[in-house]
Amino acid sequence: MMYLLHLLCYLAVSSAADIWENFKVSHGKSYTSFEEDLHRKNIFEQNLKYVEEHNERFREGLVTFDLKMNKFGDMTSEEFVALMTRPIGVNKVARRSFVHSPGVEMAENVDWRSKGAVTPVKDQGMVAQSGCYSAVAALEGIWFLKTGDLFDLSEQQLNDCVPPGEDNIYMYVEAAYDYIKEAGGIDSEETYGKKTNECLFNPDGVVANVTGYVDLPKEDEVAMALAVHDVGPVSVLYDAGHMSFQFYSSGIYYEPACEGGFWPNHAMTAVGYGSSEGSADYWILKNSWGTGWGEQGYVRVIRNKDNSCGVASWSCYPTV
Repeated sequence: MMYLLHLLCYLAVSSAADIWENFKVSHGKSYTSFEEDLHRKNIFEQNLKYVEEHNERFREGLVTFDLKMNKFGDMTSEEFVALMTRPIGVNKVARRSFVHSPGVEMAENVDWRSKGAVTPVKDQGMVAQSGCYSAVAALEGIWFLKTGDLFDLSEQQLNDCVPPGEDNIYMYVEAAYDYIKEAGGIDSEETYGKKTNECLFNPDGVVANVTGYVDLPKEDEVAMALAVHDVGPVSVLYDAGHMSFQFYSSGIYYEPACEGGFWPNHAMTAVGYGSSEGSADYWILKNSWGTGWGEQGYVRVIRNKDNSCGVASWSCYPTV
């Protein structure tokens, strides 16, 4: 009996070590010291326990989405929020009001991916640069719907060339559109090239431009759905500062901690919305954390439930 207990303990420890080693290999993780490796392993094991306990609740039908371990698995929630999100400033007055196209009946489901208006999911890396990815994704879709041309636009141009001082995400999205208009356009990702810590904007490489942008009514999910339906992809902000979002895998995301208050700190792009029988209404949001996160890089978040996590509080789209 004692031998059997020792064997079971050994197998459990061995299995945990294998999981940790597989995680490091899968995500290219390496650490500067044994102590740091041990520290990260402890964090990973705590996060794995959180994921497993949540998924047990999912299997019992108590929550509407499940979780999975991903590249953020060796980070605490506090580290994740500090590294991958950025707080916003105060909301600005809308420069132009959105007007629904008269006589157009709003469809129950919209998914601009199926219409060829969305480029592949990108990965912003381990930095809080979601604002430029959200601004670009909305422009890519709306430019396609206006011209028929889908270009992979350069987020790096915005990172390098948008004037400094726009420290919050929402103003960054607006500043990005202001910059593109004033510069005379935005290059494709291929034309602009990689990061060099200087602005390399090439007017000869311009493939899209903007005339301005529209800020949608604050906290109005109906207006936002109308805009997604009539115009195309819309830049949105969201309260992503929760462990449940850090490890989101699939399903309709709903975070009770957002009730009664939220702090939008991450930009994504609404590329559609849906309603399914027996399920909650949802938004389809394109993220910029690579295809290994969420539903191949996307997240479905609950819609028409008191503006959950601030999804419709700071939304806008470019005009072309």
